[in-house]
Amino acid sequence: MKLQEIDKVVYRKHLNVVTIALVTSLILLSLAFGTGLIALFADAKDMSGEATGNFHLNLLGVVMAAIISVVVLMQVKDKPYLAEVYYVWRLKALHNRVYRRLKKIKAAAANYDIDALVILSFYYQTQKQVYQLDNNTLTLRKLEKDINDLQAAISEHNLIVSIEDFNAELLNKFK
Repeated sequence: MKLQEIDKVVYRKHLNVVTIALVTSLILLSLAFGTGLIALFADAKDMSGEATGNFHLNLLGVVMAAIISVVVLMQVKDKPYLAEVYYVWRLKALHNRVYRRLKKIKAAAANYDIDALVILSFYYQTQKQVYQLDNNTLTLRKLEKDINDLQAAISEHNLIVSIEDFNAELLNKFK
């Protein structure tokens, strides 16, 4: 995965639209499926006319709505409108993969393993990008320090490390 420049205004606008559309579709589809399932398979009514025991049907309606929403989202993820949003989603997923191996990667980076240094450089730079896009300024200062410390260690040992050399396959080395 290569680092891309993302327009924050466009990203935020598209993310808000996608979020609202997803939440709205989940609500409407859950209600529709739940109502439909209750109409078809409802338990007997009690003396007051209230339906009883339909939790499982409502839950099934929510599950069906979630499945349909995810399937639709996967079908439209490659549309130009979602380019920025999907890029950030993929970055966050990649961050999770790196984070699960971060202890081993940092240990290798301390021994100046080039692959580990490339991974850390990419990880920190892309985290900075995501934090800025998501207005996460609380942890940005620590991240800047981590980036500066890493760059100092790389420079001190005259190493050549480029985030352009990052490939997700490098993570397999640190299982």
